[in-house]
Amino acid sequence: MSSALSRRGFLAGAGGMALATLVPSPANATPKTASPAPAAPRSKTALSIRGADLSFLPQLEEAGVRYRDLAGRVRPAEQILAHEGANYMRLRVWIDPPPGYSDKARALALARRARKAGMKILLDPHYCDFWADPSKQPIPASWPADLAGLTTKIKSYTRSLVRAFAAQGTPVDLIQIGNEVTNGILWPVGQLYLPDGSQQWAAFTGLLKAGTEGALEGCGGHRLRTMLHIDKGGRMGDTRWFFDKMVEWGVPFDVIGQSYYPMWHGSMAELRANLNDSVTRYGKPVLLAEVSYPWTFEDGDGRGNIVGPDAYLPDVDRFPVTPAGQAAFYEAVRDVLAQVPDGNGLGFMAWEPEWVPGVGWQPGAEASNDNLTQFDFTGRALPSIRSYRRP
Repeated sequence: MSSALSRRGFLAGAGGMALATLVPSPANATPKTASPAPAAPRSKTALSIRGADLSFLPQLEEAGVRYRDLAGRVRPAEQILAHEGANYMRLRVWIDPPPGYSDKARALALARRARKAGMKILLDPHYCDFWADPSKQPIPASWPADLAGLTTKIKSYTRSLVRAFAAQGTPVDLIQIGNEVTNGILWPVGQLYLPDGSQQWAAFTGLLKAGTEGALEGCGGHRLRTMLHIDKGGRMGDTRWFFDKMVEWGVPFDVIGQSYYPMWHGSMAELRANLNDSVTRYGKPVLLAEVSYPWTFEDGDGRGNIVGPDAYLPDVDRFPVTPAGQAAFYEAVRDVLAQVPDGNGLGFMAWEPEWVPGVGWQPGAEASNDNLTQFDFTGRALPSIRSYRRP
């Protein structure tokens, strides 16, 4: 990703960060306030997946960050979340990232910590050397550059990756075939929309199928579910367009994965409508593979955040930008998922809730997500971590 990254170039692809804020508020948008949040409804339905992407955690600890639970006790972040009820950890894997960032070895080590904390594994291979999202999906430098070679490589790589997790006693429970693949994968070979207006559905879906085959071959006797992950939370038309095509082209998948950041992906009502529609239309369960919400508009490292006071938050009256408002947001997300038809709202994964100031999105850069975390700037847990509870 570039240093000028926008959330539609990065966080919109989750997994990344932009320098400035960057979705202007519509003229008729409700002004943001810091008023107290109303009491949040507490869903009584258990969600089967309640977790977080903690891929930056080892780097943050190496930078000296320490985390404290709601009582102020210093504990590893994954244990704090697990104590509150989190049962899944999402792990990002890059091929050849800058030193210290999320490569295979780092992900394997973090998986061991997840297992020790009682968490299952959602694996997120980006199939890139660094950030992949809807605005960029570059082929790893060491990989082939032709369709036949890439089809073989994505299958063998995914198979080997899944086997490595199983071999150390931390088998993968859910894997997404690429990160926010709305616009394709392994560009330009698997890029879906080309500058000349053409669409490469055959190449794109062929690569998805090969990755899925590799994952299933690598899991051995462990039950592994596969997920297709896009970034259209509350956008029903875009979701239908993508998954209608997946069905048409015969791409196998077990779970529909969505990113949901309300500043980019719509209101809570739109999210509810889209998830309910997807379950009915495709007969598959849905998972919010990435979700976050600001607890402040302050900037923890003073170097720029992707979401600032000018961001458009469609439900800010319900969820003011305060720790209490953030907690209310997560409770509402739980409620939406709990009401998906036939129990098909699997749950949610908070995106990098531990990414407090200390580590940049790339070496030397800022932590432009530090007001979207579930820990404050000092590493103290915020009330929203209670959303990981089981009931």
